[in-house]
Amino acid sequence: MRRVIVPAAAVLVTLTTAPPAMAEPQQKVPVAEGYGGAVSTVDLDASKAAVAVLKKGGNAMDAAVAAGAVLGVTEPYSSGLAGGGFMVYYDASRRKVYTIDGRETAPRAMTSTSLEGIPFEEGVTSGLSAGVPGTVAQWETALRRFGTISLRQALKPAIDVASKGFVVDQTFHDQTAANAARFKDIASTAKLYLPNGAPPPVGSVFRNPELADTYRELGRRGTDWLYDGRLGQEIVATVKKPPLTPGTTRNVRPGLMEMSDLRAYRALMREPTHIEYKGLQVYGMAPPSSGGSTVSEALNILEALPSVGLHEYLEASRLAFADRGKYVGDIPGVPMRELLSDGFAKERSCLVGERAMAHPAAPGSPDGSYSDCERPTGAAPDVTDEGPETTHLTVADKWGNVVAYNLTIESTGGNGIVVPGRGVLLNNELTDFTFGPAPGDPNLPAPGKRPRSSMAPTLVFKHGKPVLAVGSPGGSTIITTVLQILVNRYDLGMNLPDALAAPRATQRNTAATQAEPAFLTQHGAALEARGHVFAPNPEIGAATGLEFLGRGRVQAVAEPARRGGGSALVVHPSR
Repeated sequence: MRRVIVPAAAVLVTLTTAPPAMAEPQQKVPVAEGYGGAVSTVDLDASKAAVAVLKKGGNAMDAAVAAGAVLGVTEPYSSGLAGGGFMVYYDASRRKVYTIDGRETAPRAMTSTSLEGIPFEEGVTSGLSAGVPGTVAQWETALRRFGTISLRQALKPAIDVASKGFVVDQTFHDQTAANAARFKDIASTAKLYLPNGAPPPVGSVFRNPELADTYRELGRRGTDWLYDGRLGQEIVATVKKPPLTPGTTRNVRPGLMEMSDLRAYRALMREPTHIEYKGLQVYGMAPPSSGGSTVSEALNILEALPSVGLHEYLEASRLAFADRGKYVGDIPGVPMRELLSDGFAKERSCLVGERAMAHPAAPGSPDGSYSDCERPTGAAPDVTDEGPETTHLTVADKWGNVVAYNLTIESTGGNGIVVPGRGVLLNNELTDFTFGPAPGDPNLPAPGKRPRSSMAPTLVFKHGKPVLAVGSPGGSTIITTVLQILVNRYDLGMNLPDALAAPRATQRNTAATQAEPAFLTQHGAALEARGHVFAPNPEIGAATGLEFLGRGRVQAVAEPARRGGGSALVVHPSR
């Protein structure tokens, strides 16, 4: 279809004289049970796309990619084709868990000092923070290895939503408003997300025809269009010379990305993390994500304790984060086997007493030589700033395949820069590196390195069969959100909807434990009496999950309220 170019003045007249179309948003349901496959995402359009793929005979991986592409339209501040992510996938026919690393990489020109001395906020809104995108390569790898449809077919639902539009809800409006100051300083971003100079009103229909065209061309031309073609050239040009609004005083630094970086990118198959926890088998994502290792280490510590409650959950998390900061990153020689060993967990667990331990907890020594109780010395690195956004989806099909998929562009709104004419925001993933100076930190930037992530898509099995899939957005609170859901479900006896909805607290080896208001109301006094210090956080995570109830029945669960609530759907509510 030929794209009609309308003069800017004409566009302004149209926007100022014609109010945006208004529509009633459809209701999202946070819990659904049924057969033939199930999906849980934060967004109804994405969930509907996944179920439609399943109904047409596609499998869980087909549906996950289709839903992920739709989220790039409806949750563009949290995900998109210029971002990255991690997939944990259970292949029922092979009875094996696979993971796909689609994490963004640093350009070859980036060094350990490239981010030193830069204020964090200046790093976020810059070309310098844009990592080499991994999402498209990950989609291609996922469909080629495990899917049954082409990328072109998987993108069709997203093209439809981008063309026809979606109804703006309060969350989308509020996220746009929170980013308005920086969006207005980027000409291409202001044009798309600030029509009439303001965020789209709640109830209006938001369309992104440029993104629809980009998806359409990507489906037609294939992934080389990004990694060795015109789209890649446009991304590189945007990174190196951000399209600033005339007259802005914002310092938007240029980036280091080159076409050679795009050509070198590969989505990687990695071995999952794997532990046994109280008769369950827990699988997660290995480095460069710290999600699988940190969730698993904390579970091992909990298993070594005589009882598990909220105090023990917070202390185990504190210790696991101390070890994460010291040892985990995209580096050779991460001592993963020892970090997840029972001996190391037992040694760490002896530090958990009746009262909260002093801040900060020191990292342990995963050296293979463990005593009943070794008192470590030295401090772990501080928790790196990570964007609170990202999104997560879970999908299962009628054959028993399961996907837990985290995807992201890092901070809400990524680096704030829309590629002109393409309708897609760039990521600011490289701000996940430690800015430094920090000698010996495993997460310092380096050429081609992948920044450490906290994304923790997780699959749980019992007797070799999947029983649970779960994950969440939330920066480094992803780890604690997933861990707390598992503790709620398997130690505190909650069902999955209650485990997911329960108020949250997040201890990441910080002086104060951040906690939601309801958590403080219900548990604050008792935990403060045991030495815990709290700081309020209005909302932690926005999880999605599936539980397999037996005989083909699946329960899909999304947030009832956080981030506007999520959408759970099943293929057939009854047999």
